Amino acid sequence: MSPAIEPQAPLLPKQQTQGANHASISGAVFNIATTIIGAGIMSIPATLNVIGVIPAFTLIVIVGLLAEVSVEFLVRFTQSGESITYAGVMNESFGRLGSVATQVCVMVTNLGCLIIYLIIIGDVLSGSQSGGTVHLGVLREWFGIHWWNSREFSILVIVVFVMLPLVLLRRVELLKFSSFVSVLLALVFVGICTVMAIIALVQGKTKDPKLIPHLDEHTSFFDLFTAVPIIVAAFTFHFNVHPIGVELSKPSDMLLAVRIALVLCATVYFAIGLFGYLLFGDSIMPDLLVNFDRSSATPTGAVLNDAVRLSYALHLMLVFPLLNFPLRANIDEFLFPKESLLASDTKRFLVLTISLLVFSYLAAIAFPNIWYLFQFVGSTSAVCLGFIFPGAIAVRNVNGVSTRKDKIMATIMIVLAVVTSIIAISTNIYNLLGDGEKS
Repeated sequence: MSPAIEPQAPLLPKQQTQGANHASISGAVFNIATTIIGAGIMSIPATLNVIGVIPAFTLIVIVGLLAEVSVEFLVRFTQSGESITYAGVMNESFGRLGSVATQVCVMVTNLGCLIIYLIIIGDVLSGSQSGGTVHLGVLREWFGIHWWNSREFSILVIVVFVMLPLVLLRRVELLKFSSFVSVLLALVFVGICTVMAIIALVQGKTKDPKLIPHLDEHTSFFDLFTAVPIIVAAFTFHFNVHPIGVELSKPSDMLLAVRIALVLCATVYFAIGLFGYLLFGDSIMPDLLVNFDRSSATPTGAVLNDAVRLSYALHLMLVFPLLNFPLRANIDEFLFPKESLLASDTKRFLVLTISLLVFSYLAAIAFPNIWYLFQFVGSTSAVCLGFIFPGAIAVRNVNGVSTRKDKIMATIMIVLAVVTSIIAISTNIYNLLGDGEKS
């Protein structure tokens, strides 16, 4: 029989919780929701186009439920063990190899996301060029082409004046206000898409949504599995479970915040997926933002397009520090496992923070087209962090807190994650090679 877990006990050790200024549940909800939504909101409509509305809704619900179960595993084993970090919990179950695997996955996933966020922000503000087609950014559409709205300078200004002050904060709880604004911007984005879709629906400009997948010469059965890693990546926030959870007074607060955030994000995902799909139909792009990067026939349409792009760019600016926080912590834990907490060492904190920011900026400028790399590597590491590692911890059960039901659920979670990921990655590689042969 599993030992009882005291729901009022904090995740932090007693010596660290005494006199601590505990975070609020509402702040945790906003931080978790901001971490989840991230850039995942852009790829959801294209997923509906591939697998249909009903399977997509079902998949969003299933992945959301599995995410809640996996977080519950992490919280329970953190509470019953000695560590207060994800890598530390993996170290207790699988030794140094487990902790290093976790740290590498967080580094790959989060660093890749930070670079892509900066790329997207640069695309929105200053434009991009792909396949010989030039897309002017919002600033260049409004003011013309100048040195001060170039890609390099625009991103630099955002990094210095928006992101730097936020990444210098040493507690996740202090990001709750920026996270609130970020969630609000995501809701504004969904609201604008909803209004535009309803107007198009009234005017008869939308097509009937695809309720179930249609298999033809363009879509095979295995293509349907490519939607799974996309949804999984969209619900991956597990690298922030410990940074956010240790600032709350008890684990039950964290689980409550996770459930509220998951319901909120699942609703947002399905709404943007459905209305984005209704708005653009089969012409929808893998990145929904590209669909808004087009000239509109009416002034109102142009204003809405710019509002969507700017609100989303600002949303990503506010998501950035929440992904930077666990990335910085895991790099520090990897490089300096015996040192004191990072927040207590000002010199080490500043060096890591500035180095990560500079590297992300230079990578975003030097490599503006790295989507395929992180599509494969990021999806794989996200699946590991979200489902495979928590499931493996529950199956290993070094602290004796897993029930038989937990182990069965964890095994199912691992098998589903591994099988669907292998099929999805293989299909993506096959399609990529096929596209390369055609060109």
